Amino acid sequence: MKLKYALLFFSLGYFLFIGCSSNAEIYVDEETQKEIIDDTEFSNDTVQNTIQKNLKILALGDSYTIGESVCNSCKFPEQLKDSIIEKVKDWNVSLKVIARTGWTTGALISAINNETLSEDYDLVTLLIGVNNQYQGAPFEIFEKEFPELVIKANKLAQAKKSNVIIISIPDYAFTPFGNGNPSITEDINTYNSYIENYCNAYNITYVYITDITRKGLDNPNLVASDGLHPSEFAYTQFVSRILPHALEKIGYTSQ
Repeated sequence: MKLKYALLFFSLGYFLFIGCSSNAEIYVDEETQKEIIDDTEFSNDTVQNTIQKNLKILALGDSYTIGESVCNSCKFPEQLKDSIIEKVKDWNVSLKVIARTGWTTGALISAINNETLSEDYDLVTLLIGVNNQYQGAPFEIFEKEFPELVIKANKLAQAKKSNVIIISIPDYAFTPFGNGNPSITEDINTYNSYIENYCNAYNITYVYITDITRKGLDNPNLVASDGLHPSEFAYTQFVSRILPHALEKIGYTSQ
């Protein structure tokens, strides 16, 4: 009898040793396996929070992009960056702006050529053309130079036109400076129609914000203190239209 128990204990000890060995194959039934997987499954939030992503934004343009007469954080590229950060939270988001008051398409082309820019931007915005109109430049110049700028934007956006957003030109006729001048509106319509048709032809994202600025005479809060440029409030409305496209382009999906 003692021998029988001794053999039993020896057998149990042997199998326990084998079970703990790193080379042993452990059989787990299907139900138990399911419970283990369920207990150790990570949520999407947990996985996303462990990933650090660097997001680079480039904004190209003129006074409407640099934010003439509004604070630095009030211009639309900064508001767009901040709005994206609110969504992605743990991503590292950087913004570079190449814009200056008074720049035409030609001036912006020269500025880009004079910069040493990487070609790895995740998002590039382009808003240009009002100074071509204001300075009375022949429209043919815009027809030649605007496509050049789109090509440059595309190249800087990792050669992906899906990373580019073109924004319509605001209408400064609806400001105290423009004083409702219909010829300004007619010109702006001509420029924006060309931009929209170009974007449609090449399947590039076009965001129309001009109608927001056409409320400027009825709503002075949409106009900056200089009586000409959009206000912080107006830029906030720009961003509300741009943001959904931007989030889609950077691959963000709400949890």
